[in-house]
Amino acid sequence: QVQLVESGGGLVQPGGSLRLSCAASGLTLDDYAIGWFRQAPGKEREGVSFIGSSGDTTYTADSVKGRFTISRDNAKNTVYLQMNSLKPEDTAVYYCAATTIVLVTAIPADYDYWGQGTQVTVSS
Repeated sequence: QVQLVESGGGLVQPGGSLRLSCAASGLTLDDYAIGWFRQAPGKEREGVSFIGSSGDTTYTADSVKGRFTISRDNAKNTVYLQMNSLKPEDTAVYYCAATTIVLVTAIPADYDYWGQGTQVTVSS
């Protein structure tokens, strides 16, 4: 059974940092590209950051570029999203997802497996 489990969310003040983790089980993460998406109440799911299966290719949305960094440790079957300089507009449920598509993709329908999400709230 394939599972992606996100962790690391929480409440943080504006300007603060969080590191999200996406731990995979039931699959070998080396074979999958991983995406982080987020969804705020009343809004569509938004692609945030993406990384290819080997980690050589990454893509980060303009809205978080320079503040968020995606990385992966295939030995630990885990992908990370380091989020710095957080803003209230970053408040959302963050999801990780896995796809066998080689090239990084921001299209949710391209992803085969999804985690349950972790809440990130940025507020003073």
